[in-house]
Amino acid sequence: MLIVQFQKTIYDYFEKSGRKLPWRYEKDPYRVLLSEVMLQQTQVSRVIPKYKEFLNKFPTIQHLAQSRLSDVLRTWQGMGYNRRAKYLHETARMIVDQFNGTVPDTTEALVTLPGIGENSAGAIVSYAYNKPAPFIETNVRAVYLYFFFKSSQKVSDTEMLDIIKKTMDTRRPRDWFYALTDYGVFLKSSEKFKNIQSKHYAKQSPFEGSRRQVRGLLLRLASETGSVSLQTIQELSQRSQKDIVDIITDMENEGLVERSGGGWRLAVEKRMMPLTLFQKQEILNIPDTASDRICHKCRNGRDLQVSVKPQFLYHSHCHDA
Repeated sequence: MLIVQFQKTIYDYFEKSGRKLPWRYEKDPYRVLLSEVMLQQTQVSRVIPKYKEFLNKFPTIQHLAQSRLSDVLRTWQGMGYNRRAKYLHETARMIVDQFNGTVPDTTEALVTLPGIGENSAGAIVSYAYNKPAPFIETNVRAVYLYFFFKSSQKVSDTEMLDIIKKTMDTRRPRDWFYALTDYGVFLKSSEKFKNIQSKHYAKQSPFEGSRRQVRGLLLRLASETGSVSLQTIQELSQRSQKDIVDIITDMENEGLVERSGGGWRLAVEKRMMPLTLFQKQEILNIPDTASDRICHKCRNGRDLQVSVKPQFLYHSHCHDA
């Protein structure tokens, strides 16, 4: 198939039937980053309301970086795959600390962040910065299987990526990948197309009775009640004590929950990220005066950090004392 003809087919559909999504053509790279993390293994219909709720709670990457992990996990409730929330929180802190609060514009830098792989990095670069960065996700994969690998089986992403690079519209990468994903959604809604030719195809296991369901239950109860006991989780999940202990141990190791008395609560991080004076003013709206540059407790101005009470500045050791 000729590249020009292929691109025309994709763009014609996009111009007539392209989806209107709240993160599309977003000028703030943080919002693009957020949407891409949320869209990992989660349907668009579930992401849209949570995306808006999350931005109301954490409107900037600085707000997210300064938040407590427990607040992030609580806001993430209902999305599933809760490690994404922890990775997103860590990523925000790294961006503020190591990239001056700006989401990197290269895949090489983005893949150094927690939870960001090659494909998510390519999507962020393409959508946030309109720079050509080829990537594969489920809808893009569907398009190329349909047009270029109709009679093939066990198609690898490496093989497909070569075709994606050759057929990509490098002048308009943002529009191109929006158009590709929408055409992929259209194909997957058709009974004539089954996205099973890929070597990487795997049908997701049922949610009911799964470890994912127990993990979600634990986080929801801990969020609602403050702490949840092993007995409560076992009674509600109908899983063996050994299964529950194994799941909780994994979640403890991942930093999602921690022991609290006779039960478990959402993990609480006390660490606070150092900010530049500019970032401090942007988040807290504190005037740039000498009196505002000192710790509210020890009155020393070196190595200041932002406290959880935005009207004051503290060193972490003074705040936690």
